[in-house]
Amino acid sequence: MRGWSELAERVAGTTRTSEKTSLLARYLAVLPADELRLAATFLAGRPFAEADQRAIGLGWATIAAVVCHLAEAPAGALGAAYDHSSDLGKAVAEVLSLRECSPDPWLGPTLAEVADAFAAIEVASGPAAKSAVFADLLKQCDPLTAKYVVKILTGELRIGLREGLLEAAIAAAFERPLPEVQWAGMITGDTGETAILAKEGRLHEARLRLLHPLKFMLASPAENAAEIISRLGPTVWVEDKYDGIRAQLHRRGPTVRLYSRDLHDISEQFPEIVEAARDLPWDGILDGEILAFANGHVLPFLTLQARLGRKDPNAAIRAEVPVVYVAFDLLAIGPRSAAATNGTSPAAGIAATAVATAVEPLLRVPLLQRRRRLEELELPSPDGSGRFALSHLVSADSVEDLDRVFGEARARRNEGLMVKDPQSGYSPGRRGQGWLKMKRALATLDCVVVGVEVGRGKRHGVLSDYTFAVRNSDGRLATIGKAYTGLTDAEIAAMTRWFEEHTIRQLGRFRQVEPTVVVEIAFDIIQRSSRHQSGFALRFPRIVRLRTDKSEADADTLETVERLYRDLQFGAEYLVTAAAKRAR
Repeated sequence: MRGWSELAERVAGTTRTSEKTSLLARYLAVLPADELRLAATFLAGRPFAEADQRAIGLGWATIAAVVCHLAEAPAGALGAAYDHSSDLGKAVAEVLSLRECSPDPWLGPTLAEVADAFAAIEVASGPAAKSAVFADLLKQCDPLTAKYVVKILTGELRIGLREGLLEAAIAAAFERPLPEVQWAGMITGDTGETAILAKEGRLHEARLRLLHPLKFMLASPAENAAEIISRLGPTVWVEDKYDGIRAQLHRRGPTVRLYSRDLHDISEQFPEIVEAARDLPWDGILDGEILAFANGHVLPFLTLQARLGRKDPNAAIRAEVPVVYVAFDLLAIGPRSAAATNGTSPAAGIAATAVATAVEPLLRVPLLQRRRRLEELELPSPDGSGRFALSHLVSADSVEDLDRVFGEARARRNEGLMVKDPQSGYSPGRRGQGWLKMKRALATLDCVVVGVEVGRGKRHGVLSDYTFAVRNSDGRLATIGKAYTGLTDAEIAAMTRWFEEHTIRQLGRFRQVEPTVVVEIAFDIIQRSSRHQSGFALRFPRIVRLRTDKSEADADTLETVERLYRDLQFGAEYLVTAAAKRAR
């Protein structure tokens, strides 16, 4: 593991893409297969393969307690070190360097021993058991090795290693075509397995596996209709952009799983969709959105929030917030089977599935054909007793068409539009140019910055996270949100110097600052929240610009926020009505 850590340190120490790729390729090329699988997985910044549903479950408090105990350091030592670097791995190394006797770097754990420890932490029950395994691992590690053990464990490698660079390194290490490496990585969701297939010349054997989530294809943002038509036209496909939970649905025989955008299994949160999918007569993978849906209408996200995080929701909440799965893409499909719908026993259904194991990946098939095959599935709609719908799809071939369709989508209470090239393939994990999302801010608010915080990652060392407020009826400021996107690096650097000079008091990473800077904030919706002094929170807030032309007295008021909130009350009114009906 020490050798792997030294490689990671060298990769982090250069900004040149070619040098990063060369370093990685030389390292990977000489590893035996068992070490190669682990090394590649760790270089992807994860303790387990991406398609692996295991989660370590080790929190900050446990990590801090173990590190401070091993270093015989004060309880707050790790927090103080983290404030300096905004990097937990670096902070751990800094604190462990205080040990009087550090382990010999080359007598530390092997890659396999680290992987075994990660697996043991995952299965350990409770903080104490997890802490014991973690402590045993760190006892063997010198500070550099511990730094990278923690970075992998927490999923925050931060060495400037994008997925594309790692794929390029695997291709170079074993002299394989990069597109073949990329394809294998996409359909397996396992960088370690991809590296093994490349080493052994078996990339053609990569197979898509059901019940192992694929990464989601992402869309690039665009607000201007003319720009969208020029990039994707002359004719584009347009779908409503739903304000729900993006989810992948996998079905293999009687087994159905739902996976969220971060590839977590969320099946238990939406049992009615899982139950409905068990009756479908095919195996495969859908991409779509889970929405709150009642009386023929999509309900706002704030309504769906009542369902989020609830495992095995009871009948009352399922009745109050019914959900549907809106499918917009078909990623894989297997042979149709009547076993799921003809009343045969579960055992017979499983047997039939075992025979029909061939699943056809459709990722390289144009969207035009994927949509046609999706429609042929005839998903049971919510008009009857079904839990499925197809995304609302139209075509547009002019700026005027696109603007009109955008207005219609908003009238249906959706966020905006997804605009797609009908010839586009599906690129898991990539933000391609074949899909564009057209969103426009619901409104903007002029807010006063009252607090700032040190950023993370590439914005470590600058004050990039802004807490902002509006004025209430007596002129006092009431916080309403926090944003860290929208300003340029140059603006952030200039404002960092200003905020450092105008800090009222500092509490760890957070600085309370003089309330004189006004920023224009865009957002998607407003919702009630006890987190902020205003009683409201903004969803997806982002900074539009610095308002150097305005003073604190010109900031928007809480009254404005309340008016905007009242305009968005359909979802809240639905919940109140549903609860009242149930009470009767």
